[in-house]
Amino acid sequence: MTVKIGVVGTGMIGRDHTRRIQEVLTGAEVVALSDYLPKNAEALQAAHAPDAEIFATGEELIASDSVDAVLVCSTGSTHEAYVLAAIAARKPVFCEKPLATTAEGARRIVEAETATGTRRVQVGFMRRFDRSYNLLKATMEAELGAPLMIHAAHRNPTVPEQYVTPMAIHDTFIHEIDTFRWLLDDDFVSAQVVFPRKTRHAHARVADPQIVLLETSKGVRIDCEIFVNCRYGYDIQCQVVGEDGVATLPEPMAVTTRKDERLSNPILTDWQSRFGAAFDTELQDFIDTVPSGTVGGPSAWDGYVAAISSDACVTAQETGDIVPISLPDRPKLYD
Repeated sequence: MTVKIGVVGTGMIGRDHTRRIQEVLTGAEVVALSDYLPKNAEALQAAHAPDAEIFATGEELIASDSVDAVLVCSTGSTHEAYVLAAIAARKPVFCEKPLATTAEGARRIVEAETATGTRRVQVGFMRRFDRSYNLLKATMEAELGAPLMIHAAHRNPTVPEQYVTPMAIHDTFIHEIDTFRWLLDDDFVSAQVVFPRKTRHAHARVADPQIVLLETSKGVRIDCEIFVNCRYGYDIQCQVVGEDGVATLPEPMAVTTRKDERLSNPILTDWQSRFGAAFDTELQDFIDTVPSGTVGGPSAWDGYVAAISSDACVTAQETGDIVPISLPDRPKLYD
């Protein structure tokens, strides 16, 4: 079976996923495109999906009988409506993060999906599919004993003027929120954010760097540095400290050179280079599960918990307090 996919949102990630489906992955083809700017959809059609039909709206695309499954790659504020439409149409839907821009929006998605009795939503937390993170998780579970602490960092070379302080949580740290829950099989009970001395490279509307401090229900303590104007490259760090040892996230593969009186390794400069293979794997996973009528991977519940946790972190940014994180009971659908 070839899964016929409709892509809603043909910006950067929508373009990349369409290219991925058409040229890299197996078992699917892009048959439909939609974007609020028709010229973007037309450009993507010409570049990678010449046989795809262009729809005026995402809702029309989702309702089309020609579409088996939906990719939601549009701006975050539209995700809730499109995912709800896909659930109502009983179509599997892959939604890039965030699942919704508010915890209430994510809750509505969870309730709608739960009412159908079938998991049809996969959220684009691609780090769960990254080979390095999977090696770290396997080592942690096999060799470290009970985890005690995590030390982590998320560094970007620079961010644009429109990037403001809360985006360090909602756009950047959101990946760590899901990754830590997945690594530990644990949920958060509190969050705190502290601000070191501000870098001179940060513009006026963003406090940078930041340190997020989390505590889990099992008592694991997590500290994560968010530094989005580090200048030197795109750098993701994670170290797990357990009762019996310490494990560190492997560095991306790179060739060490000796040249001009220097011993050096190249450093990546963007997230697409660092996690390109993980994007391939997560989307292939979605495609492979669509024919069964249900999907796996990060769930709507994971997206909901990430939204609740990120809201608490933003409150901690604003107040300086240790903010409690409280979750509702998890529906049996997500056990």
